[in-house]
Amino acid sequence: QAQLVESGGGLVQAGGSLRLSCAASGGTFSSYAMGWFRQAPGKEREFVATISWRGLTTYYASSVKGRFTISRDNAKNTVYLQMNSLKSEDTAVYYCAASLTATSKYMRAYEYWGQGTQVTVSS
Repeated sequence: QAQLVESGGGLVQAGGSLRLSCAASGGTFSSYAMGWFRQAPGKEREFVATISWRGLTTYYASSVKGRFTISRDNAKNTVYLQMNSLKSEDTAVYYCAASLTATSKYMRAYEYWGQGTQVTVSS
């Protein structure tokens, strides 16, 4: 069973950058597709990005495509989300998730979730 811990969140001005990390333990990290989701206040959790177990396939939400980059280092059991050109609408709690079954934009595909890290973008 995988445990996921996110880090790297914080307060940043609009136009700035942050890199989120998600460290995995307790499972075979290289067997999981990994995803990032986010939840803004008063809104449902939504898909941000996902990466296949070898890192060869990635998908992004249209709202972040071209600004965010998902990557992984299987030797370090870590997945990253590089966020550039941040906007106030990117403010949310960001969650990483692990899936044994699919590189998917759907939450139901993910068996394991982290506790989240807050990202606040000031305008």
